[in-house]
Amino acid sequence: MPELLQFLFSGLTVGAVYALVALGFTIIYNASDVVNFAQGEFVMLGGMITVFAHAAGLPLLLAAGIAIAATAVIGVALNKLAIEPARGAPVVSLIIITIGASIFLRGVASLVFDKQIHRFPAFSGDAPFRIGGATILPQSLWVIAGGVAVFIALWLFFTRTLTGKAVLATSNNRLAAQLVGINTNWVMTLSFALSAAIGALAGVLATPITNTSYDVGIALALKGFAAAMLGGMGNPKGALVGGILLGILEALTAGYLSSQYKDAAAFIVILLVLFIMPQGLFGARQTERV
Repeated sequence: MPELLQFLFSGLTVGAVYALVALGFTIIYNASDVVNFAQGEFVMLGGMITVFAHAAGLPLLLAAGIAIAATAVIGVALNKLAIEPARGAPVVSLIIITIGASIFLRGVASLVFDKQIHRFPAFSGDAPFRIGGATILPQSLWVIAGGVAVFIALWLFFTRTLTGKAVLATSNNRLAAQLVGINTNWVMTLSFALSAAIGALAGVLATPITNTSYDVGIALALKGFAAAMLGGMGNPKGALVGGILLGILEALTAGYLSSQYKDAAAFIVILLVLFIMPQGLFGARQTERV
């Protein structure tokens, strides 16, 4: 029993990180129907900028705030310089642009920072809590709380605010949204800023546990995408549940089978979702009249 509980704690921690990445995917998808594969690089930037800002002498919380703000600016720049000029292009072309942006950001990070593995101190120390014979780090609680807090904020944003509804309207029909007075350019800018900030927050919360380097983004993007697909692309509740389930699945796979197979869990999830329930656990079923 303690062994299973330990695996569940590990899965919840990693799953909360995947959920944050998936929530970032959700914002961009809801605004533009585009899957932003640069989302993992936002996580990397959040961690790396915090590491180097803190090493330069800034307090940890200030360094984290600067990292989140700087990454949000980079997200806006990605939209303005790469996505907006390609407006009207097929969705596949826009996805390829985000993949190219991911490669570019990873290359720039390797030059601006370095290629070493880094971490910074945990927010509340490293002394673990013992629960039922298993242990959980205080930083893990920060990660889980961060994932839940972002989910609640996004759920309220999309369901209770005019701006959130404008984002959904832009995704549903960009031209109709413009005709009723919605500034769709501003909606896209806001969406990329929020998505990048959430990714950076994930990097800030996870780095004391998982460490970070210039090349961690690609794996996080793929697993965040798998989590979003599992829960239902575009659904914040699905992103949270999908991330947690994927994290637990990975932890159980590593614990009871082998750690060599845990990374395959995400790809198996993608395949199963595509074949069995393409809309995901909480995605809306879509029908088209022809």
